[in-house]
Amino acid sequence: MNTRLFTFAGGETGVWRIVRMETVAGEPIPSAARLDIIPGPISQEPHGAKWLLRGITSNERYVVREEKDHLVAKQPGLSRPEAVCAALIPIRKNASWWGLPQDERRKVFEEQSNHVKIGLQYLPAVARRLHHCRDLGEDEPFDFLTWFEYAPSNEDAFNKLVTELRASPEWKYVDREIDIRLLREPA
Repeated sequence: MNTRLFTFAGGETGVWRIVRMETVAGEPIPSAARLDIIPGPISQEPHGAKWLLRGITSNERYVVREEKDHLVAKQPGLSRPEAVCAALIPIRKNASWWGLPQDERRKVFEEQSNHVKIGLQYLPAVARRLHHCRDLGEDEPFDFLTWFEYAPSNEDAFNKLVTELRASPEWKYVDREIDIRLLREPA
């Protein structure tokens, strides 16, 4: 089984209740009541699914060694008991972004936007896992699926993190973004 592949299924089932869905940029996705996260490939669409978003975990592509070491040292794991709040933020960047060579994307990502530096300010309160979608094929509607988990007491910090990132030069390259907020609770 490919443990790097994850499917996020918005529909009627899952331990995550969708509290709100906001289209930040581009086209919306259909509304759903719950979210199920399915590791590995799926043989059939879950009953009642309104949408499926797939992504794979991969190597860190835009960080240098020092940044990676800081992230690893401060980054908490997912599924902490107190982290009952979550956000799934699917993002697609425009052709201008993908037309840049890797070193120029890195300059926008960190040297101009301080993406890692901003994120480090909110660790360990907010845990995250990035999923890459472009590697799965051209039919995927997003380039990245970012999964965040945090305790209710850290919701303001998470909102500040997202606000800071969206105000950075990197976000001028985002042409589609959905902000899905969730609460973990039994179905």
